Amino acid sequence: MDGREKRLEESRLIMKIVNRGWGKMKRNYKTRLDMIMDLDIVNKNCPLKLQELLDTDDFNFYHDIIGIGQHINRNTGKLEDCFLPRFAK
Repeated sequence: MDGREKRLEESRLIMKIVNRGWGKMKRNYKTRLDMIMDLDIVNKNCPLKLQELLDTDDFNFYHDIIGIGQHINRNTGKLEDCFLPRFAK
């Protein structure tokens, strides 16, 4: 898989993650695009096992999604407060 194909697959997985989590997360985000951008930048700075995140149970899924939303510095794109998603590589 070349870089372009990998990026496309990551984008597809991020969209699936957002679609799964949006119902419970819409109170934490103004728009789906905000959630997409958070996941995308975290994945660039702290690579995520996106397929495993998508496939996990609700407890672990929301631990990572909520944690990312609460601990991301939107100026730097980095996670703060020593938060590390369970599905980080």
